[in-house]
Amino acid sequence: MDHINSDLIAAVRAELARAADPTKAPTMRAYMKSEMPYLGVSLPAVRAVCQTVFADYPLASFEEWRDTALSLWRTAQFREERYAALALTGDRRYRDYHRPAVLPMYEEMIVSGAWWDYVDEVATHRIGPLLARYPETIRPESRVWSRDDNLWKRRAAILAQIGFKANTDEELLFACIGPNLSDRDFFIRKAIGWALREYAKTNASAVRRFVRDHEASLSPLSRREAMKHLRDDEHAGDSDALA
Repeated sequence: MDHINSDLIAAVRAELARAADPTKAPTMRAYMKSEMPYLGVSLPAVRAVCQTVFADYPLASFEEWRDTALSLWRTAQFREERYAALALTGDRRYRDYHRPAVLPMYEEMIVSGAWWDYVDEVATHRIGPLLARYPETIRPESRVWSRDDNLWKRRAAILAQIGFKANTDEELLFACIGPNLSDRDFFIRKAIGWALREYAKTNASAVRRFVRDHEASLSPLSRREAMKHLRDDEHAGDSDALA
């Protein structure tokens, strides 16, 4: 952590404090069931702060970008500061820095964040693009994560391909879901249903077949989510669904 831009971090904190609405903070904290307090800054306002500050404090290297984001994340006193750290990792100025070397940073954010608002952002907008760009490296890591003891890493592995549509690696998707079918945790079951529901928009027959083949182990929640926009008796365009 030798490349931290302390000026950027200080500016983010100062601008977030300026935008804070203490009357909203308790409600936001209660809704997110957050141990970390809120300042009371809406996500659009956080994004606006980040857009201004990041433009004023450009980062000169991969190391400075990574270390600054991690420092802002690790030393955050308010949840909005962690949202800002995530925004920095997704800033377009640094998209060329998105390579497999950043995976440990995202792993730390997933494990230490340990809640859906952080994890889903990292999974769908950071891990997903890495998987699309570097499948030979990220694909095996996704399989490992899908069997990890940490439920949030497993959720991230399941959700990483949200939005991939026709580019979904079906084999990988089902391989990440499979080890988690018997998990009773709500966030895993919800993730399975969400991932299947999104893939069903592209390949309904594959999702029907998966649901049918895993009827005994798929939770009612996962099945309900997976089939949300499908009818069990709908065969049009899917003549192979029950083959």
